Amino acid sequence: MSLVLSTMNSCQSPETSKEKNTASKAKFKLATLDPGHFHAALVQKTMYPGIDTVVAVYGPDGPELKAHLTLIEQYNNRKENPTHWIERLYTGPDFLQKMKENNSENVVVIAGNNGRKADYIQQSIAAGVNVLADKPMIIQAKDFDLLNKNFELARQQKVLLYDIMTERSEITNLLQRELSQSPEVFGSLQKGSPKDPAVVIESVHYFYKNVSGKTLTRPWWFFDPLQQGEAIADVATHLIDLVQWECYPDIAIDYKKDINISSAKTWPSLVTRSQFSAITKTDSFPAALKAYVKSDSILQVKGNGEINYSLKDTHIKLTARWDYEAAPGSGDTHYSLIKGTVANLEIKQGKDEGFQPTLYVNPVKNDSTYSIALEKVIAALQNKYPGIGKEKTRKGWKLSIPAAFKVGHEAHFGQVMKRFLQYLETKQLPAWEEPCMLSKYYTSTKALEMAQSQKEIY
Repeated sequence: MSLVLSTMNSCQSPETSKEKNTASKAKFKLATLDPGHFHAALVQKTMYPGIDTVVAVYGPDGPELKAHLTLIEQYNNRKENPTHWIERLYTGPDFLQKMKENNSENVVVIAGNNGRKADYIQQSIAAGVNVLADKPMIIQAKDFDLLNKNFELARQQKVLLYDIMTERSEITNLLQRELSQSPEVFGSLQKGSPKDPAVVIESVHYFYKNVSGKTLTRPWWFFDPLQQGEAIADVATHLIDLVQWECYPDIAIDYKKDINISSAKTWPSLVTRSQFSAITKTDSFPAALKAYVKSDSILQVKGNGEINYSLKDTHIKLTARWDYEAAPGSGDTHYSLIKGTVANLEIKQGKDEGFQPTLYVNPVKNDSTYSIALEKVIAALQNKYPGIGKEKTRKGWKLSIPAAFKVGHEAHFGQVMKRFLQYLETKQLPAWEEPCMLSKYYTSTKALEMAQSQKEIY
């Protein structure tokens, strides 16, 4: 099926016959606002029973919009389980105002320039629209008060504000969370110390990569820390979220008393002019990035960061890194270690794991009693995760996970949307979600503020 496009004019164009024929009585009508990041399209990689097939797109015309529509068209035209979205465009300079005035969509996806996101969220909520925002919702500490006000405004407007936390859908993260709640298998969470943290997570991403089978072209502003954000305020939000979600599941975190940041630092990822051209399809560094260019040929991207902090009484170390391109057969990688009094739960994704996320269970005392306890817990999880098992390793055990659960990062966006639709049906988020979102962005932006206060030496 080809991508069907229609254009809204300054008033409101009538529906095309195609739209009339395909328009559903779905409860939710979706809008996409200024899609500058491919995550906006990944939300539409699948269809949803509760969402109308006609999607309104508000944003400036240009290569970013074209890239978004190209991905939607690719999903519509694929051989297996094709989607059938109809994109309805408004590309006037007043696109944000037009979305607010249109009053026909009740859910908006915001995934693009992070420097504009806090304002987009505020204006969407003020217009009475539910917001599903890609991470991060804010990238600087000065915007934290605005985020807090956005949640207050959402309650007043009786709409929901939610961010896209895809890592909660990854199967090894899910199982690491499940096992960490078993006293027999994990014990209790260790407290650790600043020098020996109880939780260690590291994420490595790559600038040059494939999305939906094709090489991704990134906009030049992706490398501008004032528009994309530094690694601590961007990718690290996933890591902070996982700590809260796994170590203190379904518990409201109070950012005013539960979080203590002890240290944070950043350092650059180096991108050559030719690499930048390969990523952005532009010939030179834009003037806005000149401050980050060394010797006219090396762009010092704010791509790496480390946070050391405590959440309640748990000491944590998080690292977010960016590099140019992954090794053949590899891709973005994730490492996670959570230390318990009975066993450590460790996710690795290196060469020995075939670059696939793999969960290891390494008990303090690896005997037959422990093996039986682990077997019982795995058996109890069969209803939720049928087919999972365990394999013996030198240090303990490795979980065997059926391929059906290894759906890949792109599919996780659809899983997040399905969760959000459930919340929209009940018209409320779980009670712990809002305070945990606030705590997450408090941690990321305060850590960045701390790192920026230190003298940078490149």
